[in-house]
Amino acid sequence: MKFLLVFSALIAATHGEQLFVGDQVLRIMASNEEQITLLKVLQELTELQLDFWHHPTSPGHPVDLRVPFSNLQAVKVFLESHSISYSIMIENVQELLDEEKRTMMKSKRMERSTNTFDFASYHTLDEIYDWMDTLVDDHPNLVSKLQIGQSYENRPLYVLKFSTGGSNRPAIWLDTGIHSREWITQATGVWTANKIAEEYGKDPSITAILDSMDIFFEIVTNPDGFAYTHSSNRMWRKTRSNKAGSTCVGVDANRNWDAGFGGSGSSSNPCSETYRGPYPNSESEVKAIVDFIRSHGNVKSVISIHSYSQMLLFPYGYKTAPAPDYQELNELAKKAVTDLAALYGTKYTYGSIVDTIYPADGTTVDWAYDNGIKYSFTFELRDTGHYGFLLPSNQIIPTATETWPALLDIMVHVLEHPY
Repeated sequence: MKFLLVFSALIAATHGEQLFVGDQVLRIMASNEEQITLLKVLQELTELQLDFWHHPTSPGHPVDLRVPFSNLQAVKVFLESHSISYSIMIENVQELLDEEKRTMMKSKRMERSTNTFDFASYHTLDEIYDWMDTLVDDHPNLVSKLQIGQSYENRPLYVLKFSTGGSNRPAIWLDTGIHSREWITQATGVWTANKIAEEYGKDPSITAILDSMDIFFEIVTNPDGFAYTHSSNRMWRKTRSNKAGSTCVGVDANRNWDAGFGGSGSSSNPCSETYRGPYPNSESEVKAIVDFIRSHGNVKSVISIHSYSQMLLFPYGYKTAPAPDYQELNELAKKAVTDLAALYGTKYTYGSIVDTIYPADGTTVDWAYDNGIKYSFTFELRDTGHYGFLLPSNQIIPTATETWPALLDIMVHVLEHPY
């Protein structure tokens, strides 16, 4: 075992990959507002290189925090000295990453020998882009691939279009992977896109949807960040843009939209994980979607898929006032999470972003809703914190399979409630 760790360290070092040996993820439970304030102070200490997986919001809501090994003792002493209770959620982050890598390599060997795509495995950007071409080739009358722009590092931004013909029909927009480290989302996106293509003509719901509407699906919404999670830092969340005057790289692309931009649910610090960027739509990855949806003019639903927390959320995130369509969105979310739970008993909570998870401004779904797209939802996929962003690949197909009926619920509702 020791030899394997040394070996993996050598391999990683050769490839310039960041290691997380001894890093732990702590689950912290603040019991009062004073402790929340202390955790927010901790959040501002960028020199500690802390990575908040779940941010401090209110007492009773868990805060998940990845702590580098070098600062582990200091952080634990800080928590204990202020009587803030915590438990160790992940004992050694690197062990999970090594296991993830081993599983991916094993799957690659199998894919090569059988010449098939393994939906139960995580894949690189190039592998996903190649698979998109295969899907288009296999379903030429239903699926096409569009390029809606380029990323900061000049990678193509590809969208799959599912259409049975007609021009400018009402449409549903789906995206996964805007936060690059949420690998379960891109993997669920691949499985779901395949499911849409395979089920057309067989499943009455998806057939009815595609007979009247188009579906646009961006599976890798943040390709620069995603490529970086494979090459250099598995925990990378943001885009990879450089901002003048800062050594810190990247913007949180889900705080960069023009909806309550610049509020308290994001950060003005370029080194923060929730850095909103210098101005709305500063990120080419965000602007490409905004331009596409605006020029299309007939998008009726936006569904943006994230992880982790097991939640189904709708506007608003940037204000506490309920959305005008709150009742309808809430009822639809309730039905969707009930159907999602039917398969494996996976429990989701649901509600507005601000009430259910935390205040967040500049988000995809708030922008969509503010721009007249009534059926705007965010999924937070598995799990609730045992693995967090490092969900093992054996959970890809169960996650995607249970999410499918919930997606269908929303899409059928959109079809049956034109506006």
